[in-house]
Amino acid sequence: MTKLCVPVSRLWYVFMACLFLCNVRAQENEPDSLSEGGLTRWQMFKYDGANIFGGMAHAYSRPLHWEGDDWLTFGGVMVGTGLVFLADDQTSDFFVRQGKDMPQFIRDYGWYYGSPQNNYMLTGAVYLTGLFTKNEKWRRTGVLLISSASTAGLLQQVSKMLVGRARPRTGKSKDTFDPFPSDSDYHSFPSGHTILSFTNAYALAKLVNNPWAKAGIYTVGLVPGVSRLWEGAHWLSDVVLSVAISIATVEAIDHYLDSKYDSPYRHKKNKISWNFNVGPGKIGVVGVF
Repeated sequence: MTKLCVPVSRLWYVFMACLFLCNVRAQENEPDSLSEGGLTRWQMFKYDGANIFGGMAHAYSRPLHWEGDDWLTFGGVMVGTGLVFLADDQTSDFFVRQGKDMPQFIRDYGWYYGSPQNNYMLTGAVYLTGLFTKNEKWRRTGVLLISSASTAGLLQQVSKMLVGRARPRTGKSKDTFDPFPSDSDYHSFPSGHTILSFTNAYALAKLVNNPWAKAGIYTVGLVPGVSRLWEGAHWLSDVVLSVAISIATVEAIDHYLDSKYDSPYRHKKNKISWNFNVGPGKIGVVGVF
């Protein structure tokens, strides 16, 4: 397994470098959309590369364009995360105890699927399937997956260094921070496994309209985040805010891609309301379809 992951990771960096170089040329030579049809796979690849980086730029710039409702949503997420933070000690103890009874294959799935090299194998496979079959729906999905994972992934890497929050397994308190740490035990916030896996799940769920199917995809996407709670690698507030980052990132980039592709599901948004559920003896996130 280790021998396979290293070359795949390196190939991914080469792939992203190619997309970046294609983006430069695409800005001058490519149309605003592919409605003209009849383009070659190379032209599609250049166009999609431009949209991957365009989606990333669009997502990072969204806070500059937020209005009243957006700021209310942001405030609600921050308040909800703060409430979860207050219970981090208790919830961490609970999840670590539960993890001891979890089947090993589920714990292994949570680790491997949430790892960057394996995560990008999936996103790359989806995109290449759409490219080689010239299927715009799958190409658009691949672009959404790659752009969203790259955007949220870069954000979480920077945040880990700036925040330097101690992981539960260190035995430190939930409010122990050491910015710019050299020790990975101070990379608790946010959860990279949660961000990558749930970003994929949330993007893929846009392909289906059945609420039960969506719920199943979301559940599978949450397992890596929960598995990290079992291992004492993250606090619950890390995972909760990571899920919120994933949702916001995918929604921003999906909206950007609406003007770039004519895929069948471009106007079918996820009509789901995410709420924090806090009460005596319980705390969690609820998605209402």
